[in-house]
Amino acid sequence: MNAKSGAPAAPADAPWSLETGAGSMVPRTAIDVLNDVRGKVASGELADYEPIPLGLAPLDRMLGGGIRPGELMLIGGAQGTGKTTMALQMARNVAASGQAYVLYVNFEHDDADMLNRLIAMESALPHLPNTKPSTGAIKITDVRSEVVRSWATTGDGPADLATNPRLKPAIDRIGRYGGNLYLLRGSQTASTVENIRELIRKHRAQSGEQRMLLIIDYMQKVPQFPEPPSESEKVTYVVNGLKDISLTEKVPTIAIVAADKEGLKAARLRNHHLRGSSAINYEADIILILNEKYQIVAKVNIEFNPYQAQRFRDWVVVSIEKNRSGADNVDTEFHKHFDFSCFDPTGRPVQEKLIEERLYND
Repeated sequence: MNAKSGAPAAPADAPWSLETGAGSMVPRTAIDVLNDVRGKVASGELADYEPIPLGLAPLDRMLGGGIRPGELMLIGGAQGTGKTTMALQMARNVAASGQAYVLYVNFEHDDADMLNRLIAMESALPHLPNTKPSTGAIKITDVRSEVVRSWATTGDGPADLATNPRLKPAIDRIGRYGGNLYLLRGSQTASTVENIRELIRKHRAQSGEQRMLLIIDYMQKVPQFPEPPSESEKVTYVVNGLKDISLTEKVPTIAIVAADKEGLKAARLRNHHLRGSSAINYEADIILILNEKYQIVAKVNIEFNPYQAQRFRDWVVVSIEKNRSGADNVDTEFHKHFDFSCFDPTGRPVQEKLIEERLYND
């Protein structure tokens, strides 16, 4: 403090900082940050400000164009509501757009199963809402059969899936963007938060600072060593770690989250039913909750119209329960085509009244 004027003393030339065993702490003045932003704008370095569209139109609109560096999105829902299907479709859309690489870490399915899902999805997406066999759309079960048939009909030569007439169109489409989509089988010994961070850094060093989207399927499976005494402590550590990866590495992150026992029994699953820790609701920037429409639509919409009730079974409601960058408490719906491992990406707002008003919101 300047004794005569009472004004703060001018800062020394050396930056105000603290070196610790775990890294450096270097506060920056608002002027420093402003100058940094001005420099990036002047040179056209706008990646930190441009959202990455997820390719599902209603969600992208509500999220202001997509997900941004520094943001953590959680996807919750009961079994069978399509969490992995939605996450893989988002991964496919981002990779196909060329706007970012995608690292999909999956603790539930191996890489070959994910590829089969991707082939079925790619065969159907260009033709939706029509999935008749004449369009070339192939059900996931038929993809597996065709893979086996391709091997069985090759004789003495090597099997080549690209020569299978039913699989070839989808495989060709995957070939256009497959180099942008990385699949990693999650390991209970190796796939820690720290190792995922290091893997991302290695890719950045090799790819020339290209943007990346990280997807974790699912969060409660990410290991921590030593194992904490409770799942709540583990989930708190993991969600904080994923949020820190998103912020410090500027890698937007999507994580699938399991529901707790109460959520699985509830009439409608909400964000407070996500399993493990209250930190889930605090750390996330965006929370999407998936529910089967038939289960949560107000019964007045179906009790006098059995045909309408049957149609509701074909839709999943995706509720934006939390959205720090825009509107929340918004319900959208997507036509599910789970035989083809995809949703119709067009979607629409929910028009019908849904059961159970919001009980909790962070």
